[in-house]
Formats: sequence, structure tokens, C-alpha cells
Amino acid sequence: MVELEDLPSVGEKTAEKLRDAGFADMMRLATATAKELAVKAEIGEGVAEKVIEAARKSEKIDFETAFDVLERRRDVGRITVGSDAFNELIGGGIETQSITEVFGEFGSGKSQVAHELAVTAQLPLDKGGLEGECVFIDTENTFRPERIEQIADHFELDHEEVLQKIHIARAFNSSHQILMAEKINELVQSGANIKLVIVDSLMAHFRAEYVGRESLAVRQQKLNQHLHALQQLANNYNIAIFITNQVQARPDAFFGSPTKAIGGHVLGHASTYRIWLKKGLAGKRIARLVDSPHLPEGECVFKITTDGIVD
Repeated sequence: MVELEDLPSVGEKTAEKLRDAGFADMMRLATATAKELAVKAEIGEGVAEKVIEAARKSEKIDFETAFDVLERRRDVGRITVGSDAFNELIGGGIETQSITEVFGEFGSGKSQVAHELAVTAQLPLDKGGLEGECVFIDTENTFRPERIEQIADHFELDHEEVLQKIHIARAFNSSHQILMAEKINELVQSGANIKLVIVDSLMAHFRAEYVGRESLAVRQQKLNQHLHALQQLANNYNIAIFITNQVQARPDAFFGSPTKAIGGHVLGHASTYRIWLKKGLAGKRIARLVDSPHLPEGECVFKITTDGIVD
């Protein structure tokens, strides 16, 4: 295994700066940009370029065949949502190495699904879990440990053990949200077995802080960087990224849905799976898969109970 100090242009002090900035992992270093590395690790851009180039050589980053990609995707894990119909809709559960976005009106069940996943990610592999820990970035003050305890009871898990494996970050603005996402690298490198990252919700702060058309370009640029950082986490550490998103009204829509997900094309392109949640009759919820790289569009019905998400 190649250590930071083995790379050219990396001395003891530079290695320390890189570790402090969250670049202890060689793949994380190889996939960084020179500007990002120079700013975060406080080293010269020329040195940053040499370090990245050396990391890429050590990781042997090059073209690969489609068969190699298929073999690598055998490592992809899936986390059960609790409902068999929901799992079937999305190919077996929430996928690692991907960003899964759910959007819908208030009360449609977005945060409920997030709480469910925070527990099911800890289940054994044969029960639909990944035996891992979870990071929950809470932007709307929606996280409730009491809800986690209810769902843990359903799966006959120990309350304290389950809560200890959920790392909460309460984000107070978009910059804080981005910072906490970047700090997940340090958490993984410190030995935490993170298998799921939840951001509930992704756009709340961006929507409140960037008001008016003149600030739209800046907002989308920051959002794009944030999403790329999350996707890097997913790729580098085989983590599932689950984000919830808000909707906005469409006054001009005479047919179809009167609402649409916010975040624009930047978020639409970044999300691997997009799921639209809707309220149904008699307490039922409808999940509609609207975008996926390989699965057909479809719908399923589920219910939210004290035990969590059920068919």
C-alpha cells in the first residue's frame, strides 16, 4: 500500500497537511483537482499537480473494459427500504456508488424513508442491510431519535447500538452543509464503517439563501460542486448517497403534475435515481421511479406505520 510520504514532492509536513484536509486516501487524492487540493491543503498549485499525478500512477487510473466495470459493480450493495414493492421498483434497494433522490410535497414521506434507511443500513446482509454506519446531514431539523427507536423495535435491534451508529450533522446554512459533507472523508479514514449518507433536504438552504435570477448561476455552481463531492464519496468508499428534495408549484401546468423538483438540470443530471413520492388515499403513499440508468419507469404503493415503511 502506497503511503503519502512515498509520493514525490510530499514530505512530512505536506503529508500532514494532506491528511488534515481529508486527502489521506490515495483514490481521494487521485480524483481531486489541483485547485481544490491547493486551497484545502494550503500547498502550491504546482506541487498539487505533481502529487495528484503521482497518486494517479500509483492507483493505475486508466481505461478499463466493460467487463471490468461489470466485475466492479458486483461490489455494489443495496439497502432495503422496508417495503418489498419499493425495493423491487428500484432494483433491490438503495444502491451504493450512486445518488438516489426522492422528491415530493411536504408530508409525502421523504424524511420517513430517510429514517428507515438509517436503521436498515445497519442490518445484516441477509436481511437487506450492509452492516454499516450512517451519516445524516439534517438541514431542516427533521431528524428524530425517537423515530429511529420505533423502527429499531420493528427489526428487534438494540436502541443504543443503532443510535450510536448514526452520525448526525445539523447544517445551519449551505456552506456548513457542504463542509459537513467534505468532513465525511475524515470520518471514513478514521475507521468508521460508513455505508450510507443521507442529506435531508439537499436544497432547503440553497433555496433560502440564493434568491432571485441574478444569484441562480452562483447557486447552481455551488450545488454542482456539492453533488460532485457526494458522488466522489460514493465512488471512493462504496457508499450509498440518499438525498431528499423539495418541490415548487407549476402554475402554467394544465396537465400532469402541478409541481416539479427544484435544483434544475444540475441536480437532475447528478442524481442516478430519481423517485417521486405522492400521497395516496387512506394513508397510502405512491413512489414513482422517474429516472434510472437501466430500470423502466414504474410505480409502487407503500404505507408509513409506527414500524416504519411497509407494503
